[in-house]
Amino acid sequence: MSMTDATRPPEPRAKPAPKARSLTPIVPRATVAGRALVAVVAIMTFLAALTVGTVMGIRATAQTWRSDVAREVTIQIRAGDAASVEAQVKTATDIATQTPGVTAAHVLTSEDTARLLEPWLGTGLDLSDLPVPRIIVLRLDASSPPDLTRLRRVLTDRIPTATLDDHRTWSRRLGAMAEGVIIVGLGVLALVTAATVLSVVFATRAAVATNRTVVEVLHFVGARDGFIAAQFQRHFLKIGAEGGMIGGSLAALLFLGFSLMPRIGAGGDPESPGVLSWLEPGLLGYGGMVLAVMVAAGVTALTSRITVYRTLRTIQ
Repeated sequence: MSMTDATRPPEPRAKPAPKARSLTPIVPRATVAGRALVAVVAIMTFLAALTVGTVMGIRATAQTWRSDVAREVTIQIRAGDAASVEAQVKTATDIATQTPGVTAAHVLTSEDTARLLEPWLGTGLDLSDLPVPRIIVLRLDASSPPDLTRLRRVLTDRIPTATLDDHRTWSRRLGAMAEGVIIVGLGVLALVTAATVLSVVFATRAAVATNRTVVEVLHFVGARDGFIAAQFQRHFLKIGAEGGMIGGSLAALLFLGFSLMPRIGAGGDPESPGVLSWLEPGLLGYGGMVLAVMVAAGVTALTSRITVYRTLRTIQ
């Protein structure tokens, strides 16, 4: 090795490349106002989804009940001499089964009748001394229903003590009740929606106000209004979607819990419904809950964009 090589200073080492810094979002993510807005959107979306699910569940249940009522009619024969009543029951059953449109006729036994009267008279009663009528339940063909007027006239001519009940009054009352509940539910939904919009508007304005300095700095350095508004809109869209999904998911889980709820008060009877297990929103109900989540996210994003534009107008 020569002297020149020995005295030559060592070559400088290459400096390591600087580490890439994570980009800080223009709008701060974790803020008190942001978390409060998530909570507000979640609560209001939960109420809106709960209302939608309840209305659709009641509507579907009422339609099912009315359909079941429309498929059945009953023949009642007043109590009297046992032999005479049995003969009248057989005659009424023969007339019913020979009527076009009647698919089946089922004569209720004394035990069946006692079970029907248990909610009003209690259990353990001897009904032999009471003038309890005999009941025949007729199943109707929904595609080709029978002529109930003619059937009622034939029964009255052959059996003066027989009456035919087609449950029309009960069906009309049930329909009116369901329609009333739906109207009330839609009114509640409108109020909840209005409250959701107002809550989101004020909460978003408060959140934007806390970031007014960011808006002013971006404005003064030459950022376009559309760029600034898009940054806030994207930020608040995520907040609205998060809150909406929390509220909508909780409402959906609540209805699923209703369907799986133990049959409280059913006495172990598998045919008896639970307290709220009958409240099934169906596909339309769950679709309405998804729509409520989308509306909450959209309203939050749109409100933030409008609020930012109004804030920029006040900056000179």
